[in-house]
Amino acid sequence: MPRDMKIGSIAHEAAPDSEAGSSRRTDFAFAASAPLVRPSFEPRSYPLVGWATFAVVLAAWQLVAWRQADAILLPSPIDVASALYGMMGTGELQADLGASLGRLTVGWVIGAGLGALTGFAIGLYPLARSSVLPLVNALFAIPKIALLPVFIVWLGIGELSKVTTIAVGVFSPMAIAAYSGMDAVDRNLIRMAQSFSVPTLAILRKVILPGMLPMLLTGARISGAIAIVLLVGAEMIAAENGVGALALTSGGLMRTDRLFAAVAILGALGLTASWLVGLAERALLKWR
Repeated sequence: MPRDMKIGSIAHEAAPDSEAGSSRRTDFAFAASAPLVRPSFEPRSYPLVGWATFAVVLAAWQLVAWRQADAILLPSPIDVASALYGMMGTGELQADLGASLGRLTVGWVIGAGLGALTGFAIGLYPLARSSVLPLVNALFAIPKIALLPVFIVWLGIGELSKVTTIAVGVFSPMAIAAYSGMDAVDRNLIRMAQSFSVPTLAILRKVILPGMLPMLLTGARISGAIAIVLLVGAEMIAAENGVGALALTSGGLMRTDRLFAAVAILGALGLTASWLVGLAERALLKWR
């Protein structure tokens, strides 16, 4: 083979390797320079990015509000902050927030506790799965706020009807999350523990409970949001105080600055609930 042809053949064979190496270097440079946008299979987050997103949204909101001729249509974040400060000065904000937090906490604890126990029983006993699970699924499909008038007729217009509405709304998601978490536990681990004559209570405590915790905490996160939605609906229909009543009254009086302040409070409640669940996940799921 002539010498020139040999050189061309060698160059042709080396070209793919050179291109592959160049591609790998490009991918590495992209991964090193853009850690926020490259795909990742790790549950990693960047808190500063979240705060920056809020800042951008607030700045855009402020700019749009400045261009509005009528502040009633869209109050600016400054107007909303001023309304919040004014309600704090009069004590109205503390009274409404305290009433809402009391209803929310009591209703969620009762509903989530009963739902988790029911889901545990469904996952553990075939009789409970056959008899109770259809009722849970049927209840889950019913709009819970539609049951509030029934609870008012049965329990009165006081606190009990509102707490019951929240508890019933939270019950089904927690029950479904609990038994789904039990179903997701690896059955080979359970059989292995049984083959070593591990007591049933120890299997429940050391195998099933850790395995179902991720799904259970996910249910807690979802049910917390549902509880806030039901809280607002119940307070708008049958309450004289609370954040939902504040939003309804402010909207009726065309005080949109106070209305947006109530919405901001509800958003803060949702963020706080999600943050608390995140703390529980980091504390209880260190083994993942």
